[in-house]
Amino acid sequence: MGLTKSEIFTEEQNQLATIAKVLGHPARIAIIQHLFKLNSCVCGDLVNEIGLAQPTISQHLKELKKVGIIKGTIEGTSVCYCINPSTWKEIKTLLSSFLNLDMNNQSCC
Repeated sequence: MGLTKSEIFTEEQNQLATIAKVLGHPARIAIIQHLFKLNSCVCGDLVNEIGLAQPTISQHLKELKKVGIIKGTIEGTSVCYCINPSTWKEIKTLLSSFLNLDMNNQSCC
């Protein structure tokens, strides 16, 4: 979506679209699920768990980190990733609000 076009939408609509885009890849969903399961993770563990190449995992981690879903700390030569709880809470609130839109008993077609 071009920068000029995103200006015609609300901040919430743009946030939802960004979240949907980042969650729109099964590898990212798998990474998030794995991080929740372990509560933290080293990137090498993700390569073994997810079954994708290191550069591919790194690219997915970069996208998740860019929107703040995960955060990472450097430990020696490795980076330890975990879910960012404050961002996750915001995402849950945004998605819940969106998914709870009421159809007001509308019929379709």
